[in-house]
Amino acid sequence: MSEGIDIRPAKGKLGILTPGMGAVATTFYAGTIALRKGLVDPVGSLTQRGHIRLGKRTDERNPKIMDFVPLAGLDDIVFGGWDPIADNAYEAAVRCGVLKSEHLDPIKGELDSIKPMKAVFEHDYVKKLEVNHTKEFETKWDAAEMLREDIRNFKKDNDLDRVVIVWCASTEAYREPTAVHATVAAFEEGLKNNDPLISPSQIYAYAALMERIPFANGAPNLSVDIPCMVELALEKGVPVCGKDFKTGQTLMKTILAPGFKARLLGMNGWFSTNILGNRDGEVLDDPESFKSKEVSKLSVLDTILQPQEYPDLYGDLYHKVRINYYPPRGDNKEGWDNIDIFGWMGYPMQIKVDFLCRDSILAAPIVLDLALFMDLAMRADRKGIQEWLSFYFKSPQAAEGLYPEHDIFIQQTKLKNTLRHWMGEDLITHLGTEYYPE
Repeated sequence: MSEGIDIRPAKGKLGILTPGMGAVATTFYAGTIALRKGLVDPVGSLTQRGHIRLGKRTDERNPKIMDFVPLAGLDDIVFGGWDPIADNAYEAAVRCGVLKSEHLDPIKGELDSIKPMKAVFEHDYVKKLEVNHTKEFETKWDAAEMLREDIRNFKKDNDLDRVVIVWCASTEAYREPTAVHATVAAFEEGLKNNDPLISPSQIYAYAALMERIPFANGAPNLSVDIPCMVELALEKGVPVCGKDFKTGQTLMKTILAPGFKARLLGMNGWFSTNILGNRDGEVLDDPESFKSKEVSKLSVLDTILQPQEYPDLYGDLYHKVRINYYPPRGDNKEGWDNIDIFGWMGYPMQIKVDFLCRDSILAAPIVLDLALFMDLAMRADRKGIQEWLSFYFKSPQAAEGLYPEHDIFIQQTKLKNTLRHWMGEDLITHLGTEYYPE
């Protein structure tokens, strides 16, 4: 066993702020409030339901993660956020249509009290939304200062000890990093000069890091995964992670593809299409926003399958992703996958997957886990990119020069081994001394 690291206890209240108070955020709020009232079970949450093996299998030590590491308690959480639509959390949850009234009505009072702050918003980055609740500012520097003041006031008004921010807002239009994103100095100059390549999510990220608030990005657009934000996170001693919550179709890819690769089954093509009718689907109906999501979704298979190592199996893989806005489907996204594989002596086979998933139901426990784990990382004085949280993302952030790991089983091992290391336990390699009968 190692010595472990010092982790400050989770004393006092933890504020969780979400830029975006739509389907994902309100489902997260509602589920967490219902959890602490004992109305539901925490299905899908590693922090609330997951166990972690310690030591040898024969030791039979398998505590819950929440009993193993000092996480904040659900009763200590205070919710808040920003949104370009003025609805409170209850009104937004009803409008989004994810949860039934039987789950919303018992907690209506708590949700009514969560009112959004005015959002920093630009139509150039999210073209499909009609908004009525946005900040007015002359420069993007002013916008960042407004967000910083919001964070300070939220912390003061709610008597909070700590705050975490998890981006739950819409996918922004696709952009490549440029010179304005290269350094903190360049970015700050860009804020003052209203550089059009600085997006709202980047302004939120900057404001958070300047206030020494951990920031996790749940969407595929650029935010903390640019050099200036990594520089700032290291300078301020703040953990960051992202990007793009791994929920429906990509979750299935990171489960299935490692299996094909493990058995060395070849693959000619993987065609994926989705229909989705919620606000996310409407936003992604814009080609620029879809481009951000497409790049995130397409990055998964290449890393898992390693075509450079297995060119005869995966070198000619055709991978196509489509997303179609279909209002009748609402939040219940449907993902269709057709996978063309081949096996022994090159004989072809097909696999077809039809995943009728609920996007926000899958995303909500991710928001909870990320908030609690990022708070833990802050109290453990971990700064910069938290690659151990790749488990939750389609496009995990990795240090410069390293490729991101997409295999969900490797990601889970890294996450749990990180917790073991922090707590002074041996890492699990599955190479321990085995018992062989004589």
